[in-house]
Amino acid sequence: MSAWVIVDTKIENPDAYEEYKALARPIVEKYGGIYRARGGKMKVLEGDLWEPARLVVLEFPDMESAEAFYHSSEYEPAKLMRQSNAKCTCAVVEGV
Repeated sequence: MSAWVIVDTKIENPDAYEEYKALARPIVEKYGGIYRARGGKMKVLEGDLWEPARLVVLEFPDMESAEAFYHSSEYEPAKLMRQSNAKCTCAVVEGV
């Protein structure tokens, strides 16, 4: 069953974040991930509890693949780069 990683990102250093994106893509793909949305146009349709800055949505084959990607030694340097240059909230949810 597919799993979706959803990341709300507030970029603080755009140049470094571009470097992060280049590093992350091949690692995402190695773990079977596909970018479904990456910072495109968005609109909150209901509620006032959430004010996303920039959304990224990744689809993985399953929860295990998504978590393996996130916790992998390959992703760790890129993750540290992201965390140093952006504020993020990240969640994974199993599909139906």
